[in-house]
Amino acid sequence: MTTATTRRHERRISPVFLAILAVMAVTGWAVWTDFAASPGLAVFLFVTSAWVVSLCLHEYAHARTALHGGDITVGAKGYLTLNPLAYTHAVLSIVLPVLFVIMGGIGLPGGAVFIEQGRIRGRWKHSLISAAGPLANVLFALVCTAPFWLDALDGVPLAFRFALAFLAFLQVTAAILNLLPVPGLDGYGVLEPWLSYKVKRQIEPYAPYGFFIVIALLFVPAINDGFFDAIDALMRSLGVPELSRYCGSQLFRFWQETPEFCQV
Repeated sequence: MTTATTRRHERRISPVFLAILAVMAVTGWAVWTDFAASPGLAVFLFVTSAWVVSLCLHEYAHARTALHGGDITVGAKGYLTLNPLAYTHAVLSIVLPVLFVIMGGIGLPGGAVFIEQGRIRGRWKHSLISAAGPLANVLFALVCTAPFWLDALDGVPLAFRFALAFLAFLQVTAAILNLLPVPGLDGYGVLEPWLSYKVKRQIEPYAPYGFFIVIALLFVPAINDGFFDAIDALMRSLGVPELSRYCGSQLFRFWQETPEFCQV
């Protein structure tokens, strides 16, 4: 299938997404130039808007892959416009992840595009559709960390460097959480087409609770420590110092006092 199976207006980028993109650009410029009176507020607006942009791209990746896989209904549902208001569960895909970033500084996976699975033929296509969303987060993370692993930080203002590090951290956590083989998450969606009918029927009753079980497990100290230790190790392998990510999260919480060594 190609985009010829959708109408032009079904693929037109939404003004809502363009507005969010404009906020990201303007606040990113404010962070870079130190234009804002409060650098913390500028970092907050930049990271939040960029995070919402990444969530839209995540869902778009699912929908676009589904379109090419055979589900031509995604266009009529508004999924190809990047409009977050078109999602079937905007609260789960946008509002809840943003709240978790504000409260806990973690990239919470969402899930909101409804794919008509019966239109998709082939197990590989089903798996690829599920994988497309987290892969969008991986690509976003690579873009954010590029200045670090390319050793191209000369001339990059400290506040912008911290903001990029924190934004990359959110993308990495979202990708890893979403790729867990837990019912309700994309990782299980990748695996599900290869399971037997009997196994899928046994797992099906627990699918609505998988997401919440993962969140609850993150409140277990041992699991929480192990998870974030692994994230920090991965971030360091991408050239991002733990201090940069930490300072980015501190600047993001502009309503709290920023540690002296993170002030810019």
